[in-house]
Parts: sequence; structure tokens; C-alpha cells
Amino acid sequence: MSAVQQKARVLLHEAMAKNTFRLRLDCVELATKITPGQFFMVKIPGENDPLLGRPFALFDICRDEEGRVAGLEFGYVVVGKMTGRLAQLQAGDEVEIWGPLGNGFPASPGGRLVFVAGGIGQTPFLALAREALGVQSYPQQNPRKVVTPSSVTLCYGARNAEFLAGVEDFQSVPGLKVELATDDGSLGHHSYVTQLLEEHLKAPGEPVTIYACGPEPMLKAVQKLALSYNVTCWLSLETPMACGFGACFSCVAKIRETTPSGEESWDYRRTCVEGPVFEARELIFENHP
Repeated sequence: MSAVQQKARVLLHEAMAKNTFRLRLDCVELATKITPGQFFMVKIPGENDPLLGRPFALFDICRDEEGRVAGLEFGYVVVGKMTGRLAQLQAGDEVEIWGPLGNGFPASPGGRLVFVAGGIGQTPFLALAREALGVQSYPQQNPRKVVTPSSVTLCYGARNAEFLAGVEDFQSVPGLKVELATDDGSLGHHSYVTQLLEEHLKAPGEPVTIYACGPEPMLKAVQKLALSYNVTCWLSLETPMACGFGACFSCVAKIRETTPSGEESWDYRRTCVEGPVFEARELIFENHP
């Protein structure tokens, strides 16, 4: 699907959690094309520091009072120059945006779906949950075929309660179960989010499919559990990107391959084009135990 490049006006900018914000943009054409797990690049017009845009995943599309697609939302944490500049934007300001980019998450295959999120990694799962539960379709122009799951659960972890962002958005989705974990026990389970995941993997029932997004150490732990329990698992990488369309090869990931003679090998794949979502069995994390 071809990417759209345009200037987009800020419709809403508000805090979601500590150092975490929601930005709503009026980019209707892009919003009608994007699917959960895909991303787009954003840049401040006229700014040269930073020179390049930054990638942000779809949080969800938004609609006007008459129910028509009006734009999209994304969430971000202030961590550097670009996000620091975004934090200064107000309604009516403009940004440059292009997308949709990347492959996104596969649609629901049925069974039990468990989303695992850490840090700002919860972002793509609002749209994915709404799609799986029949609340919303993606993309708007040609909706994907979805197999209705028996259950959908979001396991969402952060360092403490102050950094849990958008929890009310997830709790408002009919049929979505939300389980929280904090490192310090300030809200939800006093544990790593992967401990919540393992409880679902241990429980009897229909097959589990895992979708995960977050910091690499968390993704490594999710991968290890998925391989141990022999379940399908999709990991969305938060690899830093420069161009967003595969020209610079700055965001490559190591992927397992099998040669024609049957020998195991590996090669690089561009996270911005072949990813950011990869099947867990494919990925090779450096220093993996």
C-alpha cells in the first residue's frame, strides 16, 4: 500500500502519563489506509535539529461527530530532541507526516490472544484489540479478514503506576481484559509483565497467540517463553530508524534462515520495511541466552 506524505494539523495534544502524551492529527487519507502495528514518520516542518523524522506507531484512528474518519492518534514518551519538540506543539500547529509504513501485526487468527506491552509498547494494541473484538476495521478502504478470538487480554507493564499510559482507553474496549504489572508494585501485580504472560500460557484452553511490543529485554523474555511453550508469537521491534523506507539500512535485524542445502544461516532484514513485526522464531537477539 503506497505511503502518503503530507502536512497534518494537530487536533488534540494531551498528557497520558508521566512524560507521556497523546497527539491527534487530521490526516484522513493516511488514517483510512493504516493497519494496527504499522507506523508513520513525523517531523517538525522547518526544523533541522533533528534533521530526520521519527517513527511512531498507530494508537488508533479517530472520527468526527458524524462518525467519519477524521485522523489518527499516536502516543509518545519525551526522551530526546524530537519528542521534546513534539511536547511543545499545540492544537492548530502542523507537522510533516508520511506513511503507512512497515508490515503491521497479522489479524486475529482466533483462539486466545495475549498482548504483551512494556514502556510505550502498549501503543499498537488499542487498534489491534478493537479490530479483533469487532469494534473497528482496518484499513478502512479494504478491511482485513479477522477470526473472532475466544478471549483478548492486554498484559501491560511499566516501572511504576505513573508511567502506565492510556489504561482507560483499553478498559473502555468491550471484551478486552486488562492486566497491569509494575516493577515497584504501585499498581497491579508486583512483577514483570512476562510473569502475567506465563500464567496465560500455563492455563488450559484454546491455543494462545502472543503479540508483543516493548523494550528489547522484555521482547527477549517473551520470545523465550513463546519458544518454551511452542506458541505463535509476533514481536514488534522498537529499533531506531532514520529514513523509514529502507534506503539507509540503519535499522536492520538479524533473522534466521535455512539455506537450500538445509543448513541454518541468518541474514539482515530492514525493520522499517520487512518489519517492524517479526515472528519470534525468526529473530536473533544479540547475546541471547
